[in-house]
Amino acid sequence: MTSDLHEGPLTPVARSVPPPPKKLTRREERRRRRRRRRRGEELLAWVLVPLICLGLYWGVTAGFDLLGTSPGQVWDQLMQVKAMMEKRA
Repeated sequence: MTSDLHEGPLTPVARSVPPPPKKLTRREERRRRRRRRRRGEELLAWVLVPLICLGLYWGVTAGFDLLGTSPGQVWDQLMQVKAMMEKRA
């Protein structure tokens, strides 16, 4: 038991430090930035386009509800106006 206490100092262990990554050229850095930007824009588009479409749909629906009408009624009225304009000409 006492022999464990009187051992010599520990020897340092050589750490394996990975070499620093090589420096990218300006062209490679620009390509990486472009690739990241395009990927980000694609993700943003996949999220924003459906949200914009839903917002437009809800806005049109709310507008028809506010006016107390429906798309079918508006279409019928437009067709009546078209028929009247054709009779005039």
